[in-house]
Amino acid sequence: MKTISIHQPEYLPWIGFFDRIAKSDIFVILDDVGYQKNGFMNRNKIKNPQGWQWITVPVQGRSPNKKVNEVLINNATNWADVHMRAIYLNYCKAPYYKNYSTFFEETFKKKWDNLGDLDIYLIENVLKFLGIKTKVERSSNVAVEGENTERLVNICKHFKTTTYLSGPGGKNYMDLEKFREENIKVVFQEFNHPEYAQMFKDRGFIACLSIIDLLFNCGPNSLKIISEK
Repeated sequence: MKTISIHQPEYLPWIGFFDRIAKSDIFVILDDVGYQKNGFMNRNKIKNPQGWQWITVPVQGRSPNKKVNEVLINNATNWADVHMRAIYLNYCKAPYYKNYSTFFEETFKKKWDNLGDLDIYLIENVLKFLGIKTKVERSSNVAVEGENTERLVNICKHFKTTTYLSGPGGKNYMDLEKFREENIKVVFQEFNHPEYAQMFKDRGFIACLSIIDLLFNCGPNSLKIISEK
């Protein structure tokens, strides 16, 4: 029996994103679906002395017809320097900042043209930091047809998986009967956000931040915190 999870790439996703991957044998990144403006594909939240702030990767154009792997980054701005400076200012005193800072410094020094490539590169390296060994595949590399639920089912069949681990929002849009017809069990993620020591304690604990907040604060204990929530 194999469990699969499927999701669009996000920019330095929150910890629930990685919880679902950790519970899967295969994770398929939907990099050839439509780009969503004002979502998490090109931005995420980090904590700061005022509470939290966005760090956003600027993109070229706003066409709703573009797929994630077609979206280009607007490198006319110094967004990478802005992100690294924000990360440094807000986390340089975190217990495990130095464990990961070199990776992020080197990543942001590279020239990134494609948003999907940047997102996936960061996700794959964070998985290594967390010690999650789930197999990762791009949907653009899989010859699977269909739209919406049909495509999810076909991806499950392609990888011969018996269980699809969906995010809780899947209840609102998936046709579960299509999974039943193929004898694929659907399980919905149940994630209770753990609390852990954060910077700027006077602001209280803030949930649903980028995974880097957990990494910088908890280091090698991060996966244990996610798993034992």
